[in-house]
Formats: sequence, C-alpha cells, structure tokens
Amino acid sequence: MIDEYVHALDRALHGPARLKSDLLTEARHSLTDSAEGYRDAGLHPVEAERRAVTEFGPVRRLAHEYQSELLAGTLRSLAVRVIIVGVVLMVAADLMWQGAPWTGPPPPAAYRLLSGSLDRLWLGIDLFALGAYLWLGWHARRGRPGPLRLARVAGLGLSASLCLGWIGTVAVYAWSVTLWDAALTWPPMLVGGVALIAVHGWLGRSAYACVATGTGELAG
Repeated sequence: MIDEYVHALDRALHGPARLKSDLLTEARHSLTDSAEGYRDAGLHPVEAERRAVTEFGPVRRLAHEYQSELLAGTLRSLAVRVIIVGVVLMVAADLMWQGAPWTGPPPPAAYRLLSGSLDRLWLGIDLFALGAYLWLGWHARRGRPGPLRLARVAGLGLSASLCLGWIGTVAVYAWSVTLWDAALTWPPMLVGGVALIAVHGWLGRSAYACVATGTGELAG
C-alpha cells in the first residue's frame, strides 16, 4: 500500500524532478517508519501499512501541501538567479562600452529613452526578485512554504517581467549594432552578446520550471 500511495502522490505532483524526488523520498520514509512502528506493536504487515497510509491522510491533501513546497522551491531558485543576473548585467553593460574605439553623433532620444527605461526595468525586476526571496524565507522560518496562490502569482509576475526585460535587452543590443557599425568588431560587445544569450537561457529555464510548477498544480 505504501508503494501505491507514493506512486499516486508522484502522479499528483508537478515540478522539477530533483525537488519532487526529495519530497517523495521524505513521504516514503515517513510512511515506512510509521508502518514499522505498527508492526512492532504486533500488527500484520499489510494492516500496518494500511494504518500508516490512513494516518498520513488523503493523497490530494498531501499533494496540495507538497505542491506548495515545490512551487516555493522553484520560485526561490528563480529569484536567486534573477538577482545574480541583474548584477552581472549591470557590470557587463559598463564593460561592453568602456574604451569603445568608435565615435559619432549621440544616439537618438528614443534610444536613450529605451536604454534608461531598460535600466529601471531591470532594477524593478531585481527588487521584485529580492522581495519574493525574502517573503519565501520568512515563511520558511515559520515552517511553511507560503500561500500557494500568492506564490503562483509571484512566479508568473516575475516570469512576465523577465520576458519584458529580455525583449528590451535584445532591442537595445540590436539597435546599438545598427547605430555603430564598429560595435560588430569590438570584442567586449561580441563577448557581451554571447554572455547575454547564456544568462537569458539560464534564466529562461528557471522561469519555465517555475511557471510549469505553478500551472501544473492547476491542471492536477
């Protein structure tokens, strides 16, 4: 019965394989310990497992609690990555332009507006991520993953903000290349472009896991 219960719980959960495996292992160990206690008390092994499973509660209720933990874990991971990438982008932006050999007229006002707006957008995203991380940490210290609905909204909001950040970053980079032809041969710009692709892919994978975990709970 324990195997059937854990398999049912596995099917009910949606999220990253490693985090999910840790929760399932925790559940199996708890059930096994409980069943062993009943066996030591003289119950037949089958009855001991049945008692342990009944005591553990319905799969649906436990799945809701575990899904909250899965979502909190993916949101926490995404928040940490966003904060790291935000710092990297601020440093990389300066390095890509320092010592640039080309000269020319100043960029148009629309370019400066987009660039300044992008800086403010990434600052807002970083603050959003920091707030989400601190909020999850506060709930973790209280022994709870936090409200599932709020965590889902935070994950979707952070992921949507990242999409805007990615679009703005690509737009500014592409516009810079069209304004200054020499940028295509400036090594810091080339390295920076590759780094932008890498960090955005790293973030995208985490954002996808966070959204899939949150929306997967709805489907389940």
